[in-house]
Amino acid sequence: MAKADKSSKADKAAEAEVPSQYGDVVARLEETVGRLESGNLSLEDSLKAFEEGIRLVRRGEKLLTEAEQRIEQLLQDEDGNDVVAPLSVAARPSPQAQPAPRAPAPRPPPEDDVPF
Repeated sequence: MAKADKSSKADKAAEAEVPSQYGDVVARLEETVGRLESGNLSLEDSLKAFEEGIRLVRRGEKLLTEAEQRIEQLLQDEDGNDVVAPLSVAARPSPQAQPAPRAPAPRPPPEDDVPF
């Protein structure tokens, strides 16, 4: 049981080391990848760096997901009132939207314009 306590403490300490800002996560991930790509690490150090990279990637994904959930776009309803809607709803085309006009199909070259 003491072994499980040590591993959970190590996991919590590792999570505490992960930056809380997305830009810091990316910078640290780039640094970690650079160390791995250098080829100068021992197998044990490479595994530790890889584990750190995985933690950083997961933290970055979590931060992006949280940011995506917070992003909202201001819309207006039929009465002109402001409505806050999730971005995914705002990205859908409105029913009144007209499709963009299609570009005319290219014409074939004249028959006397043969390159041989």
